[in-house]
Amino acid sequence: MTYDVLIVGSGAAGLTLALTLPKHLRIAVISKSELTEGSTLYAQGGISAVLDNEDSIESHIEDTLNAGAGLCNEEAVRFVVQNGPAAIRWLDEIGVPFTREENESVPGNFHLTREGGHSHRRVAHAEDASGLAIETTLASATRAHDNIDIFEHHIAIDFITTRKLHDDEDNRCIGAYVLDIKQKKVKTIIARFNVIATGGASKVYLYSSNPDGSSGDGIAMGQRAGCRVANMEFMQFHPTCLFHPHAKSNLITEAVRGEGGLLKLPDGTRFMDGYDERAELAPRDIVARAIDNEMKTLGINSVYLDISHKPKAFILDHFPNVYEMCQTFGYDLAEEPVPVVPAAHYTCGGVMTNLRGETDVGNLYCIGEASFTGLHGANRMASNSLLECIVFGKAVSDDIEKRANEPFSPPTIPEWDESRVTDSDERVVINHNWDEIRRFMWDYVGIVRSTKRLERARNRIQLLRSEIDEYYSNFRITSDLIELRNLSLVADLIIQSAMQRYESRGLHYTLDYPNTDPTQSNSDTILDH
Repeated sequence: MTYDVLIVGSGAAGLTLALTLPKHLRIAVISKSELTEGSTLYAQGGISAVLDNEDSIESHIEDTLNAGAGLCNEEAVRFVVQNGPAAIRWLDEIGVPFTREENESVPGNFHLTREGGHSHRRVAHAEDASGLAIETTLASATRAHDNIDIFEHHIAIDFITTRKLHDDEDNRCIGAYVLDIKQKKVKTIIARFNVIATGGASKVYLYSSNPDGSSGDGIAMGQRAGCRVANMEFMQFHPTCLFHPHAKSNLITEAVRGEGGLLKLPDGTRFMDGYDERAELAPRDIVARAIDNEMKTLGINSVYLDISHKPKAFILDHFPNVYEMCQTFGYDLAEEPVPVVPAAHYTCGGVMTNLRGETDVGNLYCIGEASFTGLHGANRMASNSLLECIVFGKAVSDDIEKRANEPFSPPTIPEWDESRVTDSDERVVINHNWDEIRRFMWDYVGIVRSTKRLERARNRIQLLRSEIDEYYSNFRITSDLIELRNLSLVADLIIQSAMQRYESRGLHYTLDYPNTDPTQSNSDTILDH
């Protein structure tokens, strides 16, 4: 199969790109599950942009730089923030049902919330299910386009590059091998332009707010294709996921704290004001470490988030979905504090790109959470992630449109060869290795790290990667094996990056180097292919 553009991933970044590309181009969108399933769907808070006349571009830039703890690329920050209002207007035009209120200072009457790190209300939202509203609107629009072919229940295995085929120094991407999960067949897709839009890698940790598909596929595929990867040590842990044995990946939006929610210990006392003058509205890395420290110091399983002092009508109006989710697990958000714990939430590092979304490999782009643009630095500010998806989706669209008439004559590509492999009779190996990786990453490479913990993790991941590579070589591939292979590589990249940063900064906190080293400001951790 041959296309003009192959987009691997179907979240906000990938679908924005698909919808904004010229309609004469033939586009393939690969989705591991249903088209809408992915991290975008579960985003609650919203998307940040300067929409209030009392706010300013410079203020949004300053807040983002402060949250990024000295590692943001200011050019990237300015590019994204300046394009923020246009991104919101485009989403509004295609039908995203943003929450509105009468407000003379906000053109368009968008209701704006405030989240951690922001000095103004600038988060546009659709109640407390913004990701759901954005993703379903994008998906519906995508399905209506005749030039877009959607491959649901397909997972990309690897990109096809000229260097892999012919040891070509001018390394270009010319397509990908893709597994049809239901039919158990590998397809070869040839494309002039190829795009990683697969999301992050938070499922490398035992506890995560992300759906199961967040296994770092695009980051791993990009690295194997020849891309540099940067700042993988900065994994963001969301401070407030509902703590319940059956509450898998149930995030409680930061907007609850933005609207007055308080963090408390089991005895009802607050603690955040002892860590930061911004208390509950401090950036996520500070809040997550504070919660982690209180839990370890006191030997408790969780802390509590309390907004019950607000009127029930206010809570139901602002957080209907969070309220209903808590009710499902036996908690009444309007009447009592609910137990919360931190969980892996966002990958701030990723495949290195420029402001056009281009990677080190020719004709291979990367957008969204899988990318490293320099926007987030050492800590992503709340609600800047969806903004990055929309802005860079449009940026890549613009670049491809300019290049659409370039000649494309790919070499002959061999079909996927399964002649020397067999079906596995040891599926338990996959399940065991998956579980082991996620547990030692949580224990040794989590919110608080140390040199000894990182060394233990490195030793384990090297053994596991060797075992997984042998398994991959001998047995017929499955979606679980593909994800495990990618997950193990991403875990290795995180560990390598963490071991190269001899300081604590943003989301990377190590007991052996607890202070920030000013000489390492603007110093990214870059891993070559």
